Amino acid sequence: MEQAKTVRQDGETKRGVLAHLEGLEAQMKRFCKSSEELQRAQAKESTPGNKIRELRHLRDKLRAEVKKRQARGDGSRASSANVESDPTVEMGEQEVLEKKQESIKAILQAYRFTGLSGKLTSRGVCVCISTAFEGNLLDSYFVDLVIQKPLRIHHHSIPVFIPLEKIAAKYLQTDIQHFLFSLCESLNAYSGRKYQADQLQNDFAAFLTGPLQRNSLCNLLSFTYKVDLMGQYSFCARLLYEDLTATLPTDITVTYQGTEALSASWEEQRASHEALFRTKPLHRVFASFAREEELDLSLAS
Repeated sequence: MEQAKTVRQDGETKRGVLAHLEGLEAQMKRFCKSSEELQRAQAKESTPGNKIRELRHLRDKLRAEVKKRQARGDGSRASSANVESDPTVEMGEQEVLEKKQESIKAILQAYRFTGLSGKLTSRGVCVCISTAFEGNLLDSYFVDLVIQKPLRIHHHSIPVFIPLEKIAAKYLQTDIQHFLFSLCESLNAYSGRKYQADQLQNDFAAFLTGPLQRNSLCNLLSFTYKVDLMGQYSFCARLLYEDLTATLPTDITVTYQGTEALSASWEEQRASHEALFRTKPLHRVFASFAREEELDLSLAS
């Protein structure tokens, strides 16, 4: 009886152990299955990452190859460029031209109240020179400069008798400010001399006993005149402006027109006329003659 009971207990124990082992085996299978699924999922997730890494590696490799080829190409181009021209020299020349352009702009700004103005163009700068005399605005002229090396004049309206080429040869390449100043000085002097001659011819024609003779530059004038409108005696004047930047004559000759010997009073008058022509503008001299004539007429009346 007891033996049968013992056998039954052993059988139950074995079945319990087997059931436990079966449970563990089933659990292990589930774990293995889950582990395999996880590994497959991780493998799927890692595939794009691997692809990206491969593409990046290929990109870096191609970049390195391109840089290597560019380096070889730049080296060959640099060697040929060194033979043809020096980039350093070209850059230096460009800087010089830019500085000249800035210098011209500064000069125009500084001299804008003296009749000198201008504007930038596609080639360089166009300078306008406005002349004046005794506050009267006269003619204007322009010079179109090309800013390159060497500087050159593209167009201009300067009269042919103004020594533009001489001034340009002396100053244009070395001192642009001096070039513009000298050109302004010559043009203003010419306009001033022309203005005086025009005023004499237009406003004081009654004092002239013959035509006013002048050359294109208006630096040589000759005329005959009388200071007494009712008188019969005349003077001959020859005015030479040797300095082309001056508006007053440097050489004056006044002679008496006639065969009679001059009295002391006539000689004094002739000498005083020379002094007036030397120190006053031409039309101012004849304005003083006109005032004297008016005074004499008023005293006579």
